[in-house]
Amino acid sequence: MTIADPATNVPPIRDEEELARARTAHIHRVAKWTLPSLVMVLTILAWHLYVTIAEVPHYILPGPVLVAQKMVEDWALLWPAMIVTSRLTLLALAMAVVGGVALAVAFTQSKWAEMSFFPYAVILQVTPVIAVAPLLQVYVESAFVAALLCAWIVAFFPILSNTTIGLKSADHNLSDLFTIYGATRWQRLRYLAAPSALPFFLGGLKIAGGLALIGAVVAEFVIGRAGTGLGLASTLLEASYRFNFGRLYAALILISLMGVLIFAVMSLISHLSLRKWHESAIKRE
Repeated sequence: MTIADPATNVPPIRDEEELARARTAHIHRVAKWTLPSLVMVLTILAWHLYVTIAEVPHYILPGPVLVAQKMVEDWALLWPAMIVTSRLTLLALAMAVVGGVALAVAFTQSKWAEMSFFPYAVILQVTPVIAVAPLLQVYVESAFVAALLCAWIVAFFPILSNTTIGLKSADHNLSDLFTIYGATRWQRLRYLAAPSALPFFLGGLKIAGGLALIGAVVAEFVIGRAGTGLGLASTLLEASYRFNFGRLYAALILISLMGVLIFAVMSLISHLSLRKWHESAIKRE
């Protein structure tokens, strides 16, 4: 313990170091939000100045003011489309989580199941969804269900792969200890494999959230050409046909905001799940 000299009344060096660390941490917390916000403001300002000074036609590059105006004017059209895309993305992600985790558990419990089905999971992953979407549209009556299957195909593999790796990453010494105490398969899965797999699963969840949105948008692009009018991607495609670039940019911005929101929610879930015990989330001094 460091004690200050009463004659000089000099504060302890340790207190000064802690104060400096606290000040640095505060600056980092502020910069974490202010710097990206500043970059965004400067980018929008540069965009506005460019289209104004260069007199760029709105059908080539609309200005941010026009995009904001179109977003307000066309909100009655954009909001239902955004609801459809959001529902499609979240349902596909939920299906990917349920199917991926269930199949990963089956793979780790049975080598025969892994050898039988894992190659087909890889085939689903490497097959371009843009090539699968027209076939699903032919074989599935509902355009929404066809788009949902496309988004699920894209989001499924990261959950399956990461969770499988996580379930196999349990500490071997702890595994031997469970063997010594005669633990059942269920006890091994619940108390050993599942906690070990949780960080891997959450990492796959962050990837799958963005991929589910990408899969939904690609499926809407392909299926929307048939006049089904699905979601924001179909709205974007229709706007490009009509040279309504203000609406096009508005739909594109909403898609990007949805992606950012999904990633933020997945990151929050990961942080809340791991912050008290996993090395990747514990804050260090």
